[in-house]
Amino acid sequence: MLNTGTNRQEKMELVIIENLVPKDHLLRKIDRYIDFSFINEICRPYYCENIGRPAIEPEIMFRMLFIGYLYG
Repeated sequence: MLNTGTNRQEKMELVIIENLVPKDHLLRKIDRYIDFSFINEICRPYYCENIGRPAIEPEIMFRMLFIGYLYG
């Protein structure tokens, strides 16, 4: 089906991510009680400071793996 471009956005919608996640959600509880910042310090020797592309922080990668493990 070919769209003719008549469906244009007329209003702006404000979405606040904090409002999308319930206050008693498991991931909020984990974030409140577990400090994952130690992972960056553990992994620091394995990353080069001046060669290559900037990497995703190891803490973020660990959080993504953790969520994948929890939610399968």
